[in-house]
Amino acid sequence: MTIKIRYFASLKERLGRSEDTVAFEAPLTVKDAWYRANASQALPVNVLASVNMEYVDLHSIVQDNDEVAFFPPVTGG
Repeated sequence: MTIKIRYFASLKERLGRSEDTVAFEAPLTVKDAWYRANASQALPVNVLASVNMEYVDLHSIVQDNDEVAFFPPVTGG
């Protein structure tokens, strides 16, 4: 099974890429997906995540062919 992971804004800049494809066998949470793709990078505090364009918490389970996206916290000004 595979998922696509996309990174936006400062996360994209920090990681130096806009997306990854991750293969997995067992159930995988959104948080697990981050660490599969970014083993050496800590998950940023207050990061927002979505699965298939709907916001989810980090413990949500992903399915085959899902698109997971990570966004830095939004601030206003």
